[in-house]
Amino acid sequence: MPTILTPPGIHKPRRPGPHDPGEGDNGSGRRPPTDKRTGGNGDGDNWSDRPQGRRGPRERISRARVGLFFALGGDLMFFMALVSVFFVAKTSGHFDAYSRYINDWLPTAIPTILWLNTAVLLLSSVSAEIARRSMFRETDLMDEWFGFGRPTSRRAALWLSATLVLGALFLAGQCVAWSQLVSQHVFFNSNASSHFFYLITVTHAVHLFLGIGALIVALGFLFRSRQLASRQVMVDATVWYWHAMGILWIFLFAVLEYGQ
Repeated sequence: MPTILTPPGIHKPRRPGPHDPGEGDNGSGRRPPTDKRTGGNGDGDNWSDRPQGRRGPRERISRARVGLFFALGGDLMFFMALVSVFFVAKTSGHFDAYSRYINDWLPTAIPTILWLNTAVLLLSSVSAEIARRSMFRETDLMDEWFGFGRPTSRRAALWLSATLVLGALFLAGQCVAWSQLVSQHVFFNSNASSHFFYLITVTHAVHLFLGIGALIVALGFLFRSRQLASRQVMVDATVWYWHAMGILWIFLFAVLEYGQ
């Protein structure tokens, strides 16, 4: 969990009453005074003093991550089912009129550009992670709270823009790979292997295209939203989605390259 800094609160001192507990006295069952100052290690967040559902950025980020991971769990189940059918189709066949077992599976030659696309996507995950971490740098957050501009947003916007460009290059490389197969007369319905190649790569490309849309929305939040917590939540969720698409592609690419 990244460090969530909160602006220090201002409290007016109050004279202790005759029935107030003394210093260090917890006999009345009341909570001892807690330090409201911000802290880099989260010791001063004191979110437990707030009612459930209103605990600030830390709880918002946790909820966003949980919701995202549940949504990604559904996508993972879909791709796992797709890969399972891939291996079943690879090992299935039929008997001809002479009782000979025939397997119609013909491996599809993987275009070399997919290796370059994989490297580009991995590099985009690095830039996305730098952008995410930039949203939680304590020194930049303090500068923003004191009114010295938006250093967190400027730094994150730079790396998110780089991620956006690299993601677009990945999709362009996928289009090049499809066009290379078409030039070799390998189409969607050419054989079972090419059928799964197009189905897997196109489905992943659609998910990555959604990630590019999320990056654009996150960039809009960085420039338009006045709430730091909203910007942090949006960037954090978008980057975790992007990481999931990168890990998923590595798995799918390994299946296509070595599973045929």
